[in-house]
Amino acid sequence: MQTELCHRLGLTIPLFAFTRSREVVVAVSRAGGMGVLGVIATDTETLSADLDWIDANIDGKPYGVDVVIPAKHIGGAGGMGNPDDLQKMLPEAHRDFVNGLLERYDVPPLPAEVTTHEALKAWTDAASREQVELALRHPIKLIANALGPPPADIIERCHNQGVLVAALIGSGRHATKQVAAGVDIIVAQGTEAGGHCGEISTFVLVPEVVDAVGDNGAVLAAGGIGSGRQMAAALALGAQGVWTGSIWLTAAESDTAQVLKEKLLTAGSRDTIRSRAISGKPARQLKTAWSEAWESTETPDALPMPLQFMLTAEAVARLHHSAHQGVDNPLLTSPVGQIVGRMNEIRPAAEIVAEMVAECEATLARLGKL
Repeated sequence: MQTELCHRLGLTIPLFAFTRSREVVVAVSRAGGMGVLGVIATDTETLSADLDWIDANIDGKPYGVDVVIPAKHIGGAGGMGNPDDLQKMLPEAHRDFVNGLLERYDVPPLPAEVTTHEALKAWTDAASREQVELALRHPIKLIANALGPPPADIIERCHNQGVLVAALIGSGRHATKQVAAGVDIIVAQGTEAGGHCGEISTFVLVPEVVDAVGDNGAVLAAGGIGSGRQMAAALALGAQGVWTGSIWLTAAESDTAQVLKEKLLTAGSRDTIRSRAISGKPARQLKTAWSEAWESTETPDALPMPLQFMLTAEAVARLHHSAHQGVDNPLLTSPVGQIVGRMNEIRPAAEIVAEMVAECEATLARLGKL
């Protein structure tokens, strides 16, 4: 089960787990894969505490950190403006629409002690750089960027510290650009994936990217992957491992609100939609009244990145705060991929890993007999 990339990173299985839960990071890494902590909208104090906790509990196993530094946005390329300036760019009609939606569905305001300050600055260049700087003070093995290659100076800084750089892409053309920029690991993410994704399916995209990258980097398959058979298929397509995300939302260790977990557990593979409602870029999410409202012909068009995120950050925070209080609002949603149809029970992360590995080994053995 060890690929060349596994040897390079010290993994025993070719499984990468993107998650917002530090507990899932530790569980997957201790099981032989690599947990990758998603840190968007995480303030530096919380991130520092999470990384300290991971270091103390991961038994020296490798792990990574995933940041969001968009290569393109409303301001062009490079550093984005501060949150206050971006807020001033939000059209009044869009503000009214969101406020009306929250009022219609009786979404309570956030308590006074809860703010959205960190969420609002989450996609600014300065905030992401702070996260990278903090992460590089810890023994991480990987920095991943969800939206294009990180800036050249960050790539150089990572390489100087022996940290590999990964980036998620949706086409072979993007892959060659990433490799030329110095990215070590290309995550070929198909349209089945949760969160930001392109239009090409995983089964078509992965071999296209493998051929485009050649010997110039490693490729991971992503998008709709949550079983050992899919892991075996990814290896057969030339990938050196799989990048997973959605399946960890319903892991026992995940901090996903229980009412949201129950929504995900009952959803089928057709209960997701690729929409610009979250960030302004197409992202797959659970179909709810939230996505339906944004797809209506009477709704204002989604704003470009990062304005859409700025517009909806407080609304999303209010919905998820209510969810953690046990309220299942019809608007409540989450980024999730089409693999949600297989997410039917809450299980420990280590059990999910073990099942995937066993099924992958059994599949490879069966294929070996053909």
